[in-house]
Amino acid sequence: MHPEARQWRKSSYSGGANTECVEVAFEPVSVGVRDSKNTAPRLTFSPTAWRAFLEGTR
Repeated sequence: MHPEARQWRKSSYSGGANTECVEVAFEPVSVGVRDSKNTAPRLTFSPTAWRAFLEGTR
């Protein structure tokens, strides 16, 4: 899927002004991560790697 076509989501804990937020987009074969104020650079992870990251943050 083209990066601009992804449905990006941010945490409900993020401020309303869209500043200093991390956004995540879920797809069947990848998980995209970007900065809400500078959306050009993106990181892409496999769903397995993303799950391992989340488990490591708990």
